[in-house]
Amino acid sequence: MDKKLLTILACPICKGDLNYDKEKQELICRADGVAYPVREGIPVMLETEARTLTTDEKLGK
Repeated sequence: MDKKLLTILACPICKGDLNYDKEKQELICRADGVAYPVREGIPVMLETEARTLTTDEKLGK
């Protein structure tokens, strides 16, 4: 994931910051408790494609 791209991407729901999880290939918004998939290096920033984070993931564990 390009670091420059990460600095300009924002959560489509709250417009907040996203964190990249390289292992899971996801962009995470802890404020909304969702994770957006990154497929073949392309972030899929659609609410319908986001998955809900578990309680542990929301807490950053």
